[in-house]
Amino acid sequence: MKKNGLLLSLVALLTLTAFTEQQFWTLDPPHSQLRFSITHLGISDISGTFNDVEATIKSSKEDFSDAQVEAVIQVASINTNNSYRDDHLKGPDFFEAEQYPLITFKSTGIKSLGTGRYKLEGDLTIKGKTKKISLDMWYRGTVENPQTKKPTAGIKLSGTIKRSDFGVGTAYPAPMLGEEVYLDINAEYQKQ
Repeated sequence: MKKNGLLLSLVALLTLTAFTEQQFWTLDPPHSQLRFSITHLGISDISGTFNDVEATIKSSKEDFSDAQVEAVIQVASINTNNSYRDDHLKGPDFFEAEQYPLITFKSTGIKSLGTGRYKLEGDLTIKGKTKKISLDMWYRGTVENPQTKKPTAGIKLSGTIKRSDFGVGTAYPAPMLGEEVYLDINAEYQKQ
């Protein structure tokens, strides 16, 4: 009797462990976009993207409610559809891309707001300055990609940061250039 009870407990433990194993997901860049926008002269929004982004998610739950997110962004990949402006943004007035080539994000916690909706907290580092930020996260579901045959998850992130927190464009006061930068990230992650 004791052997059967021990065997059942061992099977239950192994089953539970199998379902709580960390899953590793990587960003699918061709199907993802990191967009930002900022107000110019108080009357219009200028937007752009960062085109070279690497990101990963670790999660043991299918709904990503325990997601651990990390991202690395190449500053030199900034694209506002204007090469003069892009070069200016890479220079000393803004991102100083040669000295600070990377922007990084590492999540520190996640809180459920309801079905598929979360508040993702993390550390964002720009120009060597790290600040805690909060992003709205929407898990949009997982499907099998018909081309790769891999499970693919859709994640949308949005939020606002202050450029002055990171020393970006400090010579340009509001309303010439808005203080708040709006982030809009649509991402597909493939399970590895």
